[in-house]
Amino acid sequence: CHDSKGELHEFGSRWKTEDCYDCSCSREGISCCNSFATPTDYDKEKCVSVFNKETCTYKVVEKDDDSKECPVYGWVA
Repeated sequence: CHDSKGELHEFGSRWKTEDCYDCSCSREGISCCNSFATPTDYDKEKCVSVFNKETCTYKVVEKDDDSKECPVYGWVA
């Protein structure tokens, strides 16, 4: 299988992209899905979600003070 960057992957192989997607290669082709949960239910007027590519996680913080985390009531994986 050739991925979107043109890299060749063997059948049966698995890898994680730099954008935190888990991918696999089979004879049917490449399949990728996100490996992180996305916050959906939080105060969007007061807070903002920030994605960390190193840890593949979201953090929801106040727009005016990113040292203060906001409560999240719903996530989608």
